[in-house]
Amino acid sequence: MNRNSIENTRNVAIVGPYSSGKTTLLESLLFVTGAVDRKGKISDRNTVGDSSTEARDRQMSVEVSVAHTNYQDLHFTFLDCPGSIEFASETYNALVGAGTAIIVCEPTVDRALTLAPLLKFLDDWEIPHLIFINKMDRCNDNFPEVLQALKSVSSRPLVPQQYPIRANRETIGFIDLLSEQAFHYHPDSPADAVPLPDHLKDEERAARQEMLEAIAEFDDHLLEELLEDIEPPREEVLKDLKEELGADQIVPVFFGMADKDYGTRHLLAALAEEAPAPDITANRRGLTPTADGDTVVQILKTYFTQQGGRLSLARVWQGTLTDGMSLDGVRVGGVYRLMGSQQQPLQQAQVGEIVALGRLEGIATGDTISSGKKVTLPKVDKLAPVFALAIAPENRKDEVKLSGALGKLIEEDPSLYWEQHGDTKEVILWGQGEIHLQVALDRLRRKYNLPMTTHLPQVPYKETIRQSAKSHGRYKHQTGGHGAFGDVHLEIKPLPRGEGFHFHETIVGGVVPRQYIPGVETGVREFLAHGPLGFPVVDVDVTLTDGSYHSVDSSEQAFKQAARLAMTEGLPKCQPVLLEPILSVAVCAPSEYTSKVLQLVSGKRGQILGYEGLEDWKSWDRVTAYLPRAEMHDFIVELRSLTMGVGFFQWQDDHLQEVPDKLRDNVLATRGNGNGHK
Repeated sequence: MNRNSIENTRNVAIVGPYSSGKTTLLESLLFVTGAVDRKGKISDRNTVGDSSTEARDRQMSVEVSVAHTNYQDLHFTFLDCPGSIEFASETYNALVGAGTAIIVCEPTVDRALTLAPLLKFLDDWEIPHLIFINKMDRCNDNFPEVLQALKSVSSRPLVPQQYPIRANRETIGFIDLLSEQAFHYHPDSPADAVPLPDHLKDEERAARQEMLEAIAEFDDHLLEELLEDIEPPREEVLKDLKEELGADQIVPVFFGMADKDYGTRHLLAALAEEAPAPDITANRRGLTPTADGDTVVQILKTYFTQQGGRLSLARVWQGTLTDGMSLDGVRVGGVYRLMGSQQQPLQQAQVGEIVALGRLEGIATGDTISSGKKVTLPKVDKLAPVFALAIAPENRKDEVKLSGALGKLIEEDPSLYWEQHGDTKEVILWGQGEIHLQVALDRLRRKYNLPMTTHLPQVPYKETIRQSAKSHGRYKHQTGGHGAFGDVHLEIKPLPRGEGFHFHETIVGGVVPRQYIPGVETGVREFLAHGPLGFPVVDVDVTLTDGSYHSVDSSEQAFKQAARLAMTEGLPKCQPVLLEPILSVAVCAPSEYTSKVLQLVSGKRGQILGYEGLEDWKSWDRVTAYLPRAEMHDFIVELRSLTMGVGFFQWQDDHLQEVPDKLRDNVLATRGNGNGHK
């Protein structure tokens, strides 16, 4: 095989909903092409994909796995991507470098909706894709009904290239609509050609005609032939299929049973004939995919191996990549072809290939790096976090290691985020769901020897006041030498919501010397960090109106203590009230679930602001609302449960609102000290 030709390379991402059989399909593709001698099974934890401990423990994909094989003088690199929506960031980042995507799904009408977000992403990025309907042995729905359900969630025309042959409700073979040849499946061997069943001839002709009419929408010559009842030659139809798939105009559909290798060989043959070469995607990105000139590389995924080594999965968009080359000032410390967890060293990688690069420190997932002029290619936006846990090392001595380990964790998975909250002082780990965070915590323990404890993050309540009051604070302390003396009169007033804290002074006659007034403000501010109800105080105006001092014993520190005493006396007189943070939330879901979304929001003390059709999403709605942060912890879990896993939301902090009396009592009983300062 001529490895120097971009025409001989195909990069294919395998995507689809959780449990659809993506990793099983990869295992079948590798087996029938001879890349592996024996097929692994997910239940046996010996597949090429899902090789990480976290994936095998859960028997599900949690990160992108890479494998390669050769077929018909073509070199295929397969990217096995997670199906769970909680790991969608992994999938989206990998898809940016793929030339084609195989969407694996189940033959179930009710589950077609789960493809909607993935199809939307592929169409937005104009990534050619086809559908492989897996597990046809479990097909209880009528095949045309399954197709119709899939068509309802695709903005591109679906073009089936096969028609099933069934007997006793089992799929025993297929008809290739391109050649009009029938095939029967056989265990452990390729499907063999059989005569076209008489009872299916009419259905086959109708299905073939539908296929031809779909691709004729983009080819006037083919349309003329159909109108004149001229049978187009196979070569012409195949040429149209390849061009229209490469342009992301159509979505070919195939089916089979990956665990039995049924349909896998025909899928491979179709990929070899129809999947676009890497230059098609490169041209769409505005690049010239030649082996000459500057080398341009984009990072699709970052790994930290068990031995601590950094690997960056990279697509070579342009030029030739060699070991030791400098890209954006960073030296490539190794070029590798990946086969699951195995690494094969290479001296170089050609344009169009996807390989792993060693020791690219400081280069993040999504970044574009080059050997010459700076190039910036589009990259996937980071997903907003929707689920959080407060974390702490089991051993307090490990706290110094935590930030470094979290940094590496986020380099591997950019959809994670962590913060140390300014009010609660908790370290909070954010992600896309409960399983997502549990995988992250497993990695902290396994890779960095950092076992963690977790709990729900505290809600950052605040407090404010309803009425004004005047107060007096005198601090006097005698120690035998110089004493300490400060005396202040304060006026405390509420401010409108969102105004924060204002401090003024109206001192006349020097009753409080100017050099001591900053101490008064500091004392007030320190007190407001922990108010009478036990929470930070906001929206308060404090004015220093009067006071007295001692020429020897007064100091800034003494006036700070006097101010704290005055606040301790005065603020409880101002009717303190508890405030909770309210988020502005936009919930997106299929229109058929809008009523359930509205009920979910209302049931969490939400204030619905309205809903409308979601722009550029077919039959989806966007519900806007205000929701208390205290109600948000499991919101994404419940939303996905209501919407077959496809609903999502964005949020941002909006305002503070008074907590209802009944809830306030519960909060103060469990969180606030209710007795002012200790």
